[in-house]
Amino acid sequence: MSVVSSVLVPYASYLRVYEPLAAFGEPERGHWTRYARRVDLPTAQDELRGSLAGLVPTPPVAVPVQESGDAFVAVVDGTICVCPWRTRMRGWLAMSELGGLFPATVLDAVLPPVVRGQATADYERWAERNPDARPWIRTTVWHVPVRWFVLFDDEERECVTDGGAEGRLLRYRTPMVQARRRLARALRTLRETVDEGPLTEGLVEVGRWLEEFHPRAMVELDYGGLVHALSSERLAGDRSAADVAEGIAALRSGDHDAAGVAYGRLAERWRAVRDLQSSN
Repeated sequence: MSVVSSVLVPYASYLRVYEPLAAFGEPERGHWTRYARRVDLPTAQDELRGSLAGLVPTPPVAVPVQESGDAFVAVVDGTICVCPWRTRMRGWLAMSELGGLFPATVLDAVLPPVVRGQATADYERWAERNPDARPWIRTTVWHVPVRWFVLFDDEERECVTDGGAEGRLLRYRTPMVQARRRLARALRTLRETVDEGPLTEGLVEVGRWLEEFHPRAMVELDYGGLVHALSSERLAGDRSAADVAEGIAALRSGDHDAAGVAYGRLAERWRAVRDLQSSN
């Protein structure tokens, strides 16, 4: 894999699903079984470096020519689980969001219209042949969507603030069955207490995505590069999943004032992070 040195993971967060090997049919199951035995498993940093290397040539390579055969690997209750990168598919999906992230002049300079047009055409042909394909990884930049926190409990939070530039970490991991249960309960509470809105719609969409995976999978929320945008104190004090759970519990009990306080605390925390996007 091509390497661009001294590059940190960008300010993005990730929602990942790790599935047991039994969820995959052959020959893919055999590939992941052999892959999980490797001692030199690549990291998210490696994927980023490879993607950035694709932007160096002229014209740039917007989306990998071939699909990645890499994955994240985790052992869950003694069972090997994998989260395929599917970098090519995720690259195509990310292309549709670029217009809302960059001014047209910047976007055209980085990825000329002819390059984006070719990538879009390639994706449309691929999607016709793979109508049921879905990513194992979802990505957002400069924040973590509120709907993602609904899937987790504060006790599942893992935080490392003193691991150096490469070792800082904030993530949550939970069994798929717990994630689905929490989402269903939160969705029921919102529909009973507030008007239909973006959070409700977002939960429905995430729920449909989760239903595509094996019931014994694991769900992970990883702050990714966002940990580099936060001081150690702010990282240690970030209890966003607890704030979301507190707000939903308050709505369930009819205490809208307490729900507003919890949501306000959450909104202020992430407003401060998103403001960094426009700072110098």
